[in-house]
Amino acid sequence: MKTLVWVEHDGASVKDATLAVVTAASQLGEVHLLVAGRGVDGVAAEAAKIAGVGKVHVADDAAYAHALAENVAPLIVDLMGHHDAVLFPATSNGKNIAPRVAALLDVMQISDILSVESDDTFTRPIYAGNAIATVQTKDAKKVITVRGTAFEKAATTGGSGTIEKVAATGDKGVSTYVGSEIAKSERPELTSAKIIVSGGRALQNSENFHTIIEPLADKLGAGVGASRAAVDAGYVPNDYQVGQTGKIVAPEVYIAIGISGAIQHLAGMKDSKTIIAINKDEDAPIFQVADIGLVGDLFKIVPELTGKL
Repeated sequence: MKTLVWVEHDGASVKDATLAVVTAASQLGEVHLLVAGRGVDGVAAEAAKIAGVGKVHVADDAAYAHALAENVAPLIVDLMGHHDAVLFPATSNGKNIAPRVAALLDVMQISDILSVESDDTFTRPIYAGNAIATVQTKDAKKVITVRGTAFEKAATTGGSGTIEKVAATGDKGVSTYVGSEIAKSERPELTSAKIIVSGGRALQNSENFHTIIEPLADKLGAGVGASRAAVDAGYVPNDYQVGQTGKIVAPEVYIAIGISGAIQHLAGMKDSKTIIAINKDEDAPIFQVADIGLVGDLFKIVPELTGKL
């Protein structure tokens, strides 16, 4: 069985989310990668070194410079003539491209898989992760998105994949890249951070979020996250959101401060290795999944904790 993995990259290097997808793909069979973009020879060379990769297909064209799904999907469909399955990371870009590929192939997409049971059977979360469904597909071609926190990341060295240029399918002319507003931070990216400090609506305002959460994160070298309630209240930008409709994370340590633990938030972080919760409500749902819980006033506890680090 030949699998194709769409490589998510920033134009210079392969993103971590891709590495987990390679691990999932390797459980299905021979792994090929697709690097699509503009001036991506360096990305292709890096991708070829990933352990377990047999071949790297490279489509270098301006049409793929910004990963517009309307242009990338037809390219993948062309390559599916020689592959049995295509896998994507369950990121914003992956979830944007995959459904278009599935529609063009006229198959059902299998979303957010947690494990590979066999060539045609997978597990995936339903009901915000409260239940795990085992699904089997009869489609000849499989389109799959992979939850990155469910699989180990493939090693970035040790591979010796061959690099092969593929013909571009060009700009389909149905969408245009206008611009991007990309948040820049010196802190680790949420999806790859080993420690995450998250704040909730209990912080009351943006100023408290910056003066209480961020100093602790800086002391720990941690990424900063937030609940949807905190994002919706305008305390922090959207890219901080952890949860079912935000980012799915599984760091070594997740510190939830002033977060009650709504089911949508738990769906995004309950796979964390160690969960530490600080909340004044001892009945808050977050304590049901926490390894360490501290009941008290976050406005007193967190500054004291930060000061002792």
